[in-house]
Amino acid sequence: MPSYAFRIVNVFAQTPLGGNPLAVFEDARGIDATTMQALALQFNLSASTRATAHVRIFTPTFEMPFAGHPTLGTAHVVRAVTNAGDRVTLEMIAGIIPVDARGDTWTLEANPPKTRAVAASREELASMLALGEGDVAPDPALPPLWVDTGSEQLMIPLASADAVRRVAPRSDLLLAHGRTGDRAMAYVFAPADDGAGASGERAMVVRFFFSKYGSVVEDPGTGSACANLGGWLIATGAPLPQRVSIAQGDAVGRPCRMSLEVGADRSIRVSGRVLEIARGTVTL
Repeated sequence: MPSYAFRIVNVFAQTPLGGNPLAVFEDARGIDATTMQALALQFNLSASTRATAHVRIFTPTFEMPFAGHPTLGTAHVVRAVTNAGDRVTLEMIAGIIPVDARGDTWTLEANPPKTRAVAASREELASMLALGEGDVAPDPALPPLWVDTGSEQLMIPLASADAVRRVAPRSDLLLAHGRTGDRAMAYVFAPADDGAGASGERAMVVRFFFSKYGSVVEDPGTGSACANLGGWLIATGAPLPQRVSIAQGDAVGRPCRMSLEVGADRSIRVSGRVLEIARGTVTL
């Protein structure tokens, strides 16, 4: 029976047991998509990937064309396995994603954003999030948007960091207002209480929710949504360039910290630290 080596890494981590966990198979040639999907359910992590030049990303319930923490974590493993150096190019369903590193901090460059309007009203979105209507950012120049830099997500600006902390989505309304294809999700964000990060850049507090088996699950660290936040900043006319420090995952006990950079040329780059914590093999 064949055996396949894997590594467990934590992405956007500040400590070995922080961040968003990921299982990466070093060489998944010989594992078909059905088995890879079953392995993702077996590990029951946010995602599992194949660490080859062509990368496929599986959550426990579906395959994704692009996701941020699997991209950074996979690049980290590819460098370790192949001695590829600090610049890796990964081919995904969503396209070619370049990734580079400084030490254990990896940066991806996302695709140019595509956006579309949100059909739900502010009142409907507030009800979906179990908030008051005033908790959804009232400025018409800063609307909720669907944004896609590789994986389309619903981006909802809120009026305060306190509102972000109070979000408790209703599963039925998330399916009604946050659905794209066969998935439903919402990314909520607001300026941090002090408004600035450690290096003086803009700081935001964010949370990401998605539907799983009819329930609402919170993701600790969502790099694809961080990239889509960059797309939202571009679409809403934010001054460029700018850097944003992102805090996510505290509500679920897995603190994640990432950096978003939106260039004057509208490039979108997401960075985070990757720490390997385990290795093993699976025999099939």
